[in-house]
Amino acid sequence: MHLDSELCYRSLTARDARFDGQFFVGVTSTGIYCRPVCPARTPRQDRCRFFANAASAEHEGYRPCLRCRPELAPGRAPVDSVGRLAAAAVARIEAGALNEDGIDALAAELGIGSRQLRRAIEREYGVAPVELAQTQRLLLAKRLLTDTDVKVADVAFASGFSSLRRFNHLFRSRYGLSPTGLRRRQAPASAPGALRLKLAYRPPLDWDTLAGFLAGRGAPGVEYVDGRRYLRSVHIGACKGWFAAEPLAGESALRIDASLSLLPVLTVLLARLRHLFDLDANPQAVAEHLGRDPRLRESCLRNPGLRVPGAFDAFELALRAVLGQQVTVKAASTIYGRFARAFGEPLPEPYGLLTQTGPDPQRIAAAGIDQLAGLGIPGKRAETVRGLARAHCEGRLRLHPGADPEATQAQLVALPGIGPWTAQYVAMRVLRDPDGFPAADLGVLRALGVAKPGEALAIAEGWRPWRAYAVMHLWRSYSGG
Repeated sequence: MHLDSELCYRSLTARDARFDGQFFVGVTSTGIYCRPVCPARTPRQDRCRFFANAASAEHEGYRPCLRCRPELAPGRAPVDSVGRLAAAAVARIEAGALNEDGIDALAAELGIGSRQLRRAIEREYGVAPVELAQTQRLLLAKRLLTDTDVKVADVAFASGFSSLRRFNHLFRSRYGLSPTGLRRRQAPASAPGALRLKLAYRPPLDWDTLAGFLAGRGAPGVEYVDGRRYLRSVHIGACKGWFAAEPLAGESALRIDASLSLLPVLTVLLARLRHLFDLDANPQAVAEHLGRDPRLRESCLRNPGLRVPGAFDAFELALRAVLGQQVTVKAASTIYGRFARAFGEPLPEPYGLLTQTGPDPQRIAAAGIDQLAGLGIPGKRAETVRGLARAHCEGRLRLHPGADPEATQAQLVALPGIGPWTAQYVAMRVLRDPDGFPAADLGVLRALGVAKPGEALAIAEGWRPWRAYAVMHLWRSYSGG
C-alpha cells in the first residue's frame, strides 16, 4: 500500500489525530515505530520510514514505542482498504480467525483458495497473513501486560498463543524485553473483578447518540445505559459475561471494563466492540464529504462525530431487523425483549441490571411456529424468524464484518419473508458497509421529502461511499436531533 511520505511527515509534525492508525512511523536511529500522535520529539524526516500497518513495521525489525503505544491506535476504516477480499480477511484475522484455525479454513470461509488469499493480503498489506496475526497477538499481549494484572500465562493464551514457551520467545525476540520485564516497567491499572482496557478512536465521537441508539433498540436485562456508561451482556462460544463502556475525559478513547470470564475470548470481544461503536471511522472525512450537500450540512455541523452503530451479535441484529419490519421502533423493541426473555440464557454472575444473554439462535431454530407467534408476531413472520435462525445455525448464512455486501444481501432476500429493507439494514450495521443504504426506510423517505425508494437512491448517489452515515443524519434530522 503506497504512502505519501511528504503528507505523512507533515501529519507527524502536526501530530494530527485524523491520521492516527492510518500509518505508523519507524525511526531508523532508534529502531522504534510510533503513532503519528506520539508525544516524543519529532525525528528528522530523513530518519523516518512510514508503514501502512504495525505488522509491516515489525516485519522490518522495528519495536513498538512504549510512550504512544501503537497497540492502542484506531484501525483503518473499511472504506480505506483498497482490496475488499484482503480487507475482509484482515478483519477476520484481527478477530482471531487464525488463533485456532489455519489459513486454509479462513480461505474456505471466504470461498477462495489459500494461495489466492495469501497473495491478496501480501499485495495490499505487504506482509503474510501469519505475520499480521502474530503482530496482532503480540500487541494485544503488550496491552494486557501494560494495563492489567492478569497472569503472564493467561495473557499468552488470551492473546491467541497456544504455547507459553513460544509466546515468551517471540515477545523477547521481537520486542527486546521479556513479558515480565515489560510488566515491571509499568503500573497496571486495575478494576476489581474485571479487565480494564482502552479503545482509541479518531475524534470527534457523538457517544451519547451512539449509546442511546443501541440501548433504545435492545432488551431489558441484555443492555442498557447508566448515565454515559453503556452496558451489555455477552455470550461468545462457551463464555458468558458482560462489558461496560464509557468515554474517557480528555482522551480520544473509551474505557472498557469486562468480566474476567471473557478473557479466553478477548480477541473476539475487542474486535466486536470496535465494530459495535464504529471506532475505526474517520468522522472528519465523512463530514467534509456529506456536508457539501445542503440537505445534510446542518446535521453534520450539529452532530459532529455521528457514527453508524454496528452489531455486537450478528444474529441478534438480524433478528431485531426482521422483528422491526413494518412496525415502530418501540413496538419492535418490545417484541425483541420477549424473544430475549424466552430464548436468552441467565448470566452466571449478573452485573447491575444485566441478568441474561440475548436470544440464542439454536433455541429459536428448534422452536415451534406457534411458540414464536405467541410472542406477538404473525405466523408468516414467525416462519421467517425460524428460517433465519436455521440458516444461521446451519452455516448457510454467514454474517460478519467485511463480508461481501451484495452477496450477503442476496442470501438474505432469498429467505422467505426478508426483503430489501431488512437486507440493506443488516449490510449497514452487521457487515459494516459504510455505503449501505436502506432506500425504502420510512424515516429516510420522510426526511428527504420523497415517496419512492428510487427517488431516495438518486439523491443519495452523491453521498457515496458514505451513504450509511447519511442515513444516520437523516434519522437524526427526522427525529428532531
